[in-house]
Amino acid sequence: MAEKPVWQLSASELVAEIINGQITAEAATAATVDRMRTVNGHLNAVVDDMGDEALERARALDAHMENSGPVGPLHGVPVTIKVNVDQKDKATTNGVKAFSDVIAPDDAPFVKNLTNAGAIVIGRTNTPEFSFRATTTNDLYGRTFSPWNDWASSGGSSGGASTAVMSGMGPIAHGNDIGGSLRFPSAATGAVTVKPGLGRTPAWNPSQSAERGLLAQLMSVQGVICREVRDVRLAMKSAIAYDPHDPWQVPVPFEGSVLDQPTRIGFTKNTYQFEAHPAVTKALDVARDCLVDAGYEVVEIETPDIGEIGETGYRALMGEINVLMLDDIRTHGSAEINRMFDEYFELFPPFEGEELLRQMARRSHFIRQWNLLLENYPIVLTPFLPSPTYAWNRDAEGKDGIMEVLGCGIWSFAMNYMGLPAGIVSPIMHDGLPVAVQMVGRRFREDIILDALEAVETRVGVMAQKLFDRKQA
Repeated sequence: MAEKPVWQLSASELVAEIINGQITAEAATAATVDRMRTVNGHLNAVVDDMGDEALERARALDAHMENSGPVGPLHGVPVTIKVNVDQKDKATTNGVKAFSDVIAPDDAPFVKNLTNAGAIVIGRTNTPEFSFRATTTNDLYGRTFSPWNDWASSGGSSGGASTAVMSGMGPIAHGNDIGGSLRFPSAATGAVTVKPGLGRTPAWNPSQSAERGLLAQLMSVQGVICREVRDVRLAMKSAIAYDPHDPWQVPVPFEGSVLDQPTRIGFTKNTYQFEAHPAVTKALDVARDCLVDAGYEVVEIETPDIGEIGETGYRALMGEINVLMLDDIRTHGSAEINRMFDEYFELFPPFEGEELLRQMARRSHFIRQWNLLLENYPIVLTPFLPSPTYAWNRDAEGKDGIMEVLGCGIWSFAMNYMGLPAGIVSPIMHDGLPVAVQMVGRRFREDIILDALEAVETRVGVMAQKLFDRKQA
């Protein structure tokens, strides 16, 4: 087998080679920056090229290595950061033209955690306006293309992150997720991720002038998208470093107690009112078979009603947005995003006033149901979307498009609403594109979700390698 180019190496491989003296951080960064500058012109994943700054930092890290050893477990690993979190002296645009002059006074805690561990930021990645679409395009930066073909979506809102990582612009990409923004892009491109649970990773922007709404605080989390499960694990161990700016973060060790063996996994194919595409059913079956082969006990189960939980969570979030964000969207958003929000509100009528408070109170009921289920089944294998990857602008093609892309994402929204961790892996391909499944786990047990994702990945192969092999063919 031919030796992989440096830009294709996993973060785990890169760190090992840098520490063993087989490659310098500068050489690793230079190879990745060259790759970024070669392919980004078409893909438009990175919208702020920090390659020159990255090379300076890499040289400093090499000097540190020579004198004192590695600075941390991500020493010399090139990474990207999404443009909706703060990096010192960079614009936190959130994909909105009017925010181009919002210059961050300092790094967000998540960025600090990665760079303190030795990561090197090579660029900032694209997001849709207000980070609120399932595809990535905006009037400020334009569209981010899928690394697979020009028809498909790169996902959203961390579509720049998913395309960057899958096309070789660094093995680790930062993203975030309030309703699926780590998982939609990973599912669309074949990347892997785990959406952390509430309180696992720190979230705060030093540039913010007001606190986020309560549901945004409870539902939104910071995380990473990678090509390989082992890199998600590697990055997450550094990303969870405690920061007191986030009142929800809990300093819990990454690895929890060992589970009784064999670990029981609940399994469901239920897509509720949405018809499951045969490729999704096949992907679930393949994932189940991989888990059984790895020694898990997989049991078909009925879960608490995700249709109700997902719709309730989305309508509650719409209610909060209606009060706290809509003025900014109306003032600074494009005509397209404003039309889409009109359609969101028609399809998912925002809870208001007393009803919003009552529905938010029911959130604990939903969580309690799932906590009890997860006592018996520490992981649950579920669909993510009922259909494979969608066309890049489908969610902007009226109410039918929104329902086909976002409206059916009940398995996604529900996990944000309950604050549960959930991971994505793609066991199969259909029509030349990945098809994903989701694994949900107990709070603060991202580690066991990653174990299960890795069991599937080990048996079906790393999806990014299929992409690289196809592009080279």
